[in-house]
Amino acid sequence: MSLRDNPLGELRVPLTWTAGVIFIVVLIASVAILLSHRREAFDTDAYGHSRTLSDRVMAPVGDVLSTPGRLTGEGVDGVRGYFFAVSENRRLKAELKNMRQWRDVAIALKDTNQRYQSLLGLKTDPPIAMASARIVSDSRGPFANSRLANAGSEAGIKPGNPVMSENGLVGRVVGVTDGVSRVLLLTDVASRTPVMIDRTNARAILTGDGGPNPKLEYLRGLDPVKSGDRVLTSGDGGVFPRGLPVGVAVKGLDGRWRVVLASDRAAVDYVRVLLFQDFTQVARRAGLDKIEVPPPTPGASTLPPPEPVPATATAAAPAVPVAKAVAPLAKPAPKPPAKAGAAP
Repeated sequence: MSLRDNPLGELRVPLTWTAGVIFIVVLIASVAILLSHRREAFDTDAYGHSRTLSDRVMAPVGDVLSTPGRLTGEGVDGVRGYFFAVSENRRLKAELKNMRQWRDVAIALKDTNQRYQSLLGLKTDPPIAMASARIVSDSRGPFANSRLANAGSEAGIKPGNPVMSENGLVGRVVGVTDGVSRVLLLTDVASRTPVMIDRTNARAILTGDGGPNPKLEYLRGLDPVKSGDRVLTSGDGGVFPRGLPVGVAVKGLDGRWRVVLASDRAAVDYVRVLLFQDFTQVARRAGLDKIEVPPPTPGASTLPPPEPVPATATAAAPAVPVAKAVAPLAKPAPKPPAKAGAAP
């Protein structure tokens, strides 16, 4: 029986030709691969040309051979994404919820870092030494509005020192112990702070009344303050340095001028305590203690400057009557000359 008479003859002929074509293609590809990876013994132009030719032939062949696998993978991914969309949505929601928590933590850390930078960059003119502290709790003491800070006498803090946040003046120290200090806020009823209006240089007393906005009292001058004027410490009395930011003046509902405190723009937890005692700190103490004697007047007798008498010697010396002290210094008046012929 011939090949055509066989029932499978019609099928064998295409298979034979297909196998032959595949064999030829594989043979060409193998030769091209061998040529491309062959180590040349001599650097010749013929080998370089053959390698470039094999690359050109293999590029489209590799693309054609990889197309079915690539299309199959894309189809599988599409079907898998369609059937597993619900589970993927749940996973993404859980991940988003977790990332939101970390976002809140990052925002809080960023805010804390900015406040640290502001506190470290806080400066006064002229410079005054400072001590850093943190407000730890509300104080249960004799004052209605006071706080406790976790720095005390070990940091050089003393009663009366001004306390500032990164935004403005908070209050002053009214009590100090080892490791803790009590801060009296500007809003307390016992707080009295000398301030001035930046625009008009008008003086006033910032008085706390227990509310969030203390009052401006004892204002002087004609129209000394307007809404929106900056309020600074005046330095009167030597309690606070001059020029510390306090807040902004506003008109209250009761018709009085009040101050929106600058320190209320953020929570008061990290503060700087200004180690300020009096104005001799900001001046040159050596210049204040130095005694300068003015130059003598031309033609006048030059006398040496009197030596300072110690206080102990002055206190120990007995009191001398004025008449006795002056009597030895007085000289007798000269007698007039006698006239001729007069009786002796």
